[in-house]
Amino acid sequence: MTQFKTTINASITAIGGYVPEDRLTNKDLESIVDTNDDWIQSRTGIKERRLLKDLKKATSFLAIQVSKNLILKNNIDPSTIDMQIAVTVVYVASEIGSNNAFGDDLQAACSGFIYAMSMAAGKVESGRYKKVLVIGVDKMSSVIDYKDRSTCILFGDGAGAVLFEPNNIGLGWQDEYFKSNGTGRDALCVKAGGSLFSESSSTILNGDHYLRQNGRNVFKSSVSEMSDASSIILERNNIFGKDVDYLLAHQANERIIEAIAKRMKLNSNKVLKNIANYGNTTAATISLLLYDFQNQFKKELKLFFLLLEAHTHGAQHTIYGVNQ
Repeated sequence: MTQFKTTINASITAIGGYVPEDRLTNKDLESIVDTNDDWIQSRTGIKERRLLKDLKKATSFLAIQVSKNLILKNNIDPSTIDMQIAVTVVYVASEIGSNNAFGDDLQAACSGFIYAMSMAAGKVESGRYKKVLVIGVDKMSSVIDYKDRSTCILFGDGAGAVLFEPNNIGLGWQDEYFKSNGTGRDALCVKAGGSLFSESSSTILNGDHYLRQNGRNVFKSSVSEMSDASSIILERNNIFGKDVDYLLAHQANERIIEAIAKRMKLNSNKVLKNIANYGNTTAATISLLLYDFQNQFKKELKLFFLLLEAHTHGAQHTIYGVNQ
């Protein structure tokens, strides 16, 4: 007799979040660079951001804290986790007791968390893994020049995490659309530190290890490319903006988020935002959105994840399932 494999879907069953205690407000920045609170809020929607100021603590510290938050809050045995996808995952695994898990480092800046969710869903849907922990985390303050107004007002530090588990009732990750375009890399980049421009006294003196951005180019590209990506996902799944319960867009700029929502014809109450509190935490933005608004999510809601960075952009549509 032929045996048919039961369809497995990967759904998010637990969420965690962590941000450092220290705040950098717009008022604080007024004493550092030529800016003011009204100027920042009107152009970005940001009021404050969190910074991990302790120089002895790195990105791994944020990843460990958010993992512990998820594990403790959801009463999870860390030894049952099969895989972790994050930055510095090997160190994280040992620190949270996930000694049976293997780790995968994924470095894709703002896109990292959604790429990792796609990878996690694939692992779970294969039937080989039962629990995959995805950690979106960045310590952006380590690459920010606080004399550069174009970048220092935007970024903050933080971490968010989700746990993917299997279900056979159709809930979970549904579809995705990814596309890369390397021609925009100069609009948002760190020049030195890689194989082409390795670290030297001159690169440090020139500040080439700091993040630099052409805000105007990034804004234009974000609105057009994210709109195109969202249209492809909506059309491919035969759904419309009115069918989307919540939009979880990358928190880079409030004006970008609002422009995308308008093109998708979404009501403002369907657009989730927390950029005012954290700024752009790059790989952590969407995971922190999930954490901050988790009480609003129920089974069979349609959540639409959307992001773009200077050289990669993608859109994903998923139905969020809480199997607790």
